[in-house]
Amino acid sequence: MESPAPQHFPDRPQFSDFMKPCRFEGEVQNLEVHGDLPNNINGAFYRVMPDPQFAPFVENDPWFNGDGNVSAFRIKNGSVTFQQRYVRTEKFVREREASRALIGKYRNKFTDAAEFAIRSTANTNVVSFNGQLLALKEDSPPYAMDPETLETTGLYTFDGQLPSITFTAHPKTDPVTGELICFGYEAKGDGSPDICYYTIRADGKFTQTTWLVSPVCGMIHDFAVTENWASAALPYQSIALLCDLERLKRGGEHWQWSPETPLYIGVIPRYGAKSSDVKWFTYKNSFPSHTANAYEQDDGKIVFDLGLSDKNIFFWWPDAQGNSSEPSKIHSQLTRFTLDPNAEEGTLPEPKVLHDGNSDFYRIDDRFSGRKYSHSYFNLMDPRLGTDFAAIGPVMGGGYPPYNSLAHHDENTGKTEVYFPGRTHLVQEPVFIPRAGSTEEGDGYLMALVNNYRTMSSELHLLDCRDLTKARAIVLLPLRLRAGLHGNWVDNN
Repeated sequence: MESPAPQHFPDRPQFSDFMKPCRFEGEVQNLEVHGDLPNNINGAFYRVMPDPQFAPFVENDPWFNGDGNVSAFRIKNGSVTFQQRYVRTEKFVREREASRALIGKYRNKFTDAAEFAIRSTANTNVVSFNGQLLALKEDSPPYAMDPETLETTGLYTFDGQLPSITFTAHPKTDPVTGELICFGYEAKGDGSPDICYYTIRADGKFTQTTWLVSPVCGMIHDFAVTENWASAALPYQSIALLCDLERLKRGGEHWQWSPETPLYIGVIPRYGAKSSDVKWFTYKNSFPSHTANAYEQDDGKIVFDLGLSDKNIFFWWPDAQGNSSEPSKIHSQLTRFTLDPNAEEGTLPEPKVLHDGNSDFYRIDDRFSGRKYSHSYFNLMDPRLGTDFAAIGPVMGGGYPPYNSLAHHDENTGKTEVYFPGRTHLVQEPVFIPRAGSTEEGDGYLMALVNNYRTMSSELHLLDCRDLTKARAIVLLPLRLRAGLHGNWVDNN
């Protein structure tokens, strides 16, 4: 007999307080705006959050396993409209029909209550490409959505061109050509070390495909792209979270931390690459988080900037002995690797720490993606700023980012500006909005969702990058949006 469906969410941090599932679909016109929202901002901020529509039957289900719920904040003439809609994945539709959760453990099909052709939650990123929104989860193809209505139009395989069964959550768009540079890991199925790298023209036509084999079957969440192989390469970062198919079949976790596995950075030419061209460089056991940017130096070396920690940031997936990082001791720093793509494979030189604060979710002025840049923006946790942790609660327990401020680091001056929204506030990932008519790097605005634990509601804070220390406008939402993963700004100017 089938076990009864849970009627409420587990009493655990990842389902409590601000992390209690939102499960809202609809729109709100003319949100309240405090301050000055510039009239020359014209576009939409799209973001996605894992937001389960049903209580899981896995008691300690991780935050990452929720259904993708996409938000759109449309800004024009100083007014903001909010819209939100779930991605209609196969999982979402069939669970709604069954009125219960059918998916089991995170990325483990052997624990499901039903068989799925596509198991995606489409909950990790949402990007604009070729007139559509692509909702992404790195274990499957994208789902396409209408950018105006947020209606799901279906699974998106680029008219059948997609060569792998997986697609990265962090594709890169060339700011000059509009080309989409992508890859999929575990590209031939769970536990496979195969990587498929491909480039897609702005009109959706695939221009090249290269198959690679990774030294380990590890998570490759993010990557970076530079301009060309004359001194350009594509660095992949492989986290020491490893998959084992036999463990999955026994009902175990998809990922298990390996303290013995080094960090791998793979490099291939951006164009015309063959499988034999890949080079794997190593660094000591580390956890690479998100990429800021990468570019080529005049001497042909690659600069690759990313977050790096000496501990397992995803502490809810421990090692084989059950050992896990103490959340309060996890510290990720903006770090720079400089590597020579023409060198023999081997150990990477010691990287340089660009900013020593505890940070992640790095963003740049996207017009300089893959090019030399100076300005980076990110979430920062600085407990010295006066956050009322007693009011906020156990922010580290639920596996979501406990960042209390936004930061702007200027490499040219070495200075960092910090915006602290308040003692009972935590921030989510920012996006950069270029100032209309300006081509200067970093001339624009920074915007991010902010969790207000005093009101238990969400706010959208807009900062002018000419003075990042204070908010230029605060937009109030009449509801609470749980922590999201990633999003992007689509400019209509």
